[in-house]
Amino acid sequence: MKALSKTMISIFGMGRVGLVTAVCFARKGYSVTGIDPDKERLRMIRETKPVFFEHSLLEYQKDAIESGNLSVTDDPSLSAESHLVYVTVPTPSNEDGSINLEYLKKATTSIGRSLRESHEHQIVLIKSTVTPGTARNVVKPIVERESKRVVGRDFGLCTNPEFLREGNAVHDTEFPDRIIVGSDHAKTLKVVTDFYKDLYGQSIPPIVSTTHENAEIIKYANNSFLAMKVSFINTFANIAERMPGGDVKTIATGIGLDDRICPKFLNAGLGWGGSCFPKDLNALLAYSKTLGYDPHLIEATVETNNQQKRRAVEIAKEALGSLDGKRVAILGLSFKPQTDDMRDAVSVEVIKALLAEGASVVAYDPASERNARAIFGNSVSYAKDIVSCISDADCCIVATEWPEIAQMRPRTFLKLMHQPVVIDGRRVFEAKDFLQMGVRLFAIGLGHAQTYTPR
Repeated sequence: MKALSKTMISIFGMGRVGLVTAVCFARKGYSVTGIDPDKERLRMIRETKPVFFEHSLLEYQKDAIESGNLSVTDDPSLSAESHLVYVTVPTPSNEDGSINLEYLKKATTSIGRSLRESHEHQIVLIKSTVTPGTARNVVKPIVERESKRVVGRDFGLCTNPEFLREGNAVHDTEFPDRIIVGSDHAKTLKVVTDFYKDLYGQSIPPIVSTTHENAEIIKYANNSFLAMKVSFINTFANIAERMPGGDVKTIATGIGLDDRICPKFLNAGLGWGGSCFPKDLNALLAYSKTLGYDPHLIEATVETNNQQKRRAVEIAKEALGSLDGKRVAILGLSFKPQTDDMRDAVSVEVIKALLAEGASVVAYDPASERNARAIFGNSVSYAKDIVSCISDADCCIVATEWPEIAQMRPRTFLKLMHQPVVIDGRRVFEAKDFLQMGVRLFAIGLGHAQTYTPR
């Protein structure tokens, strides 16, 4: 589909948010220019090669490039004639947990300089996750200084946070559950709102129009609440493990039926990771302290998660005694299924702890081996499939709930492993099937009385 809309869009940052946004907009018929300084990344996009693993992305990327609706460049001046200019650059953590705005400042400096030459009334949309005050106190003065123009009069500035789930980012871009737009100017809010109405048509989700600061904090509140739900159910998982007949899955089902709670994010396991939750909660903690406030609930959420990451190795030591010289199989490396992302993945902490205990680690993941090699090099062995991963292992730890792992049957573990000790860190297995077959299954949130003990 050739570009149908007269609205021209530029997107600074071709990472996980920017590239997905770009290809989805282009597929809808908009003319999109993706801007990124990484020439190798740009080459891969042009040649429709996968930059990272994301469900359906490569198909959309191919369509966007072949249609001519998406072009990519390292020249920021090409954004000058765009109507909407999105900023989707990363905002990583500083050592104290606060966000690092280096990439944001570089992008907005470039935007300001190109805006000086623009003949359009551009709107700059900040989609990167930033703490309250960033649009007003950082972005606005940079763009005004570099463009020699005034926000509100000569260009618009909007905070427009993303709520994409890795592994479902394409779907979430096409079918968002809400759109948050923050600005000081009614004209900017109207133009952005009208764009999204055109983009989504009859499928337009609720739109919340507010201030920059409210729009910025909504993203942090959103991720903090979801992380808190996971830490909450993991707390009850640890209680259930100490109860005769306790099972956190039953507990989660029981409370999830309350429509005030709902079952989502009540899956107990080894804790949360990824690029968003750890970074965003730490940034919120650092930001809150600049306001003179200690958010104890957020601190407890983070600490509970840090403790939970250690649970798999604790169970392995309880089951095997010393781990020195033991062969431990890790099934799943990415922080969640349907992505190759290992940033702050639980598997990283588990593997580091196992290596420190002297264990020999062999790992399998259908998408993340390249990223794992960049982290661990040759200190870990990498299996080509699940069967070769668990063969001759003394212990197996499920760290990511990939569907193909969940489909494994107890007989396979019993047949191939040196010792059939399985730690179900994501509750993907039916415990009774494994226990009845004679596999020593230790599942997060499953009471000790249900754990198999050989006679």
